[in-house]
Amino acid sequence: METDRKSIYAQVTERVIAELEQGRLPWVQPWDNAKCGCTMPRNAVTGRRYSGINVLILWAQVVEQGYRSQQWLTYRQAQAAGGSVRRGEKGIAVCYADRFTPKEEEARARDEDREARQVAFLKRFTVFNVEQCEGLEACFTADPEPVSEEELTPIAHELIGATGATFRIGGSEAYYSPASDHVQVPPPHAFDDPINWYRTAFHELGHWTGHRSRLNRDQRGSFGSPDYAREELVAEMASAFTCASLGIAPTVRHADYVGAWLAVLREDERAIFRAAGAASKAADWLLGCADPQ
Repeated sequence: METDRKSIYAQVTERVIAELEQGRLPWVQPWDNAKCGCTMPRNAVTGRRYSGINVLILWAQVVEQGYRSQQWLTYRQAQAAGGSVRRGEKGIAVCYADRFTPKEEEARARDEDREARQVAFLKRFTVFNVEQCEGLEACFTADPEPVSEEELTPIAHELIGATGATFRIGGSEAYYSPASDHVQVPPPHAFDDPINWYRTAFHELGHWTGHRSRLNRDQRGSFGSPDYAREELVAEMASAFTCASLGIAPTVRHADYVGAWLAVLREDERAIFRAAGAASKAADWLLGCADPQ
């Protein structure tokens, strides 16, 4: 089939573009349609969280299929865990980045007495939700209990403080200033939904991680430029990933950038992969401030 011959870059980018054209953002899923809470997807066996573009892929699958769990595993992992994937179940393809050195490059590097250059590539593999399996022990199928908003608020506030960012509260606009390296967010009472204050704060802190002294992203783009849109895309997803890691369902803040995001994605099928990867690094940076281990 034609879709089978497409690169995973093209397949995923086409799906994201279709979502954006319908006015839906893949990192802001309609969690009311899912039977599970908004958390980060993780491997049921290793406990490792999925990152980057895989978060968007698996979130979409959870919502579409109505799964009650955010835990995933491969066919072999299910068997090794004493269970199996039920007959007829279809998995979802996720991917991971790897590198290899072509033989021709190895030979040239030896002749030129230099280090061989590696080539990056994506490898795909199929995972299944634990609800598609049978015979697994309860420890593989039980997701963490959701945390109430009252419990989440102090946790989110502590994380903001743990970043050490210059964080100012006041005014009527939320922004990050690279020049002065500070975040500004209006006071909580300016938000109809108090939890949105934290979503906004983590969006701006997502920008903050890109400073040259931290993750050193290119933040020189002027308002309305493709570079500016790319950075907004990173911050949006960084906030979504951070919020989900805390148990806060993300919401859209900058829907007015959809047109610019579509232009970026249509021009470069790898743009969403880069943005999601950068967003995962940003979210990990923020979360690591509270848990430096």
